[in-house]
Amino acid sequence: MTTLGLYFTKKSVNRAMVSRRTGISQARLSQLSSNESTKLRADELYLIALAIDIDPGEIFKEIFKDLYLPKE
Repeated sequence: MTTLGLYFTKKSVNRAMVSRRTGISQARLSQLSSNESTKLRADELYLIALAIDIDPGEIFKEIFKDLYLPKE
């Protein structure tokens, strides 16, 4: 499961509702939630945040919390 999938589970997000509100297909949401090699686009993440009524920055920080700049 991807970090987005874990976030959906943690927040009890209804994927069907997200699909209806965003226009992102349920198949694409399923792929984004389960397949680590699937790339999440910024516009998709922004629409998802709007659909579940959270600050886009919050979901962005949660999804990409494991990214860090390399130490010099």
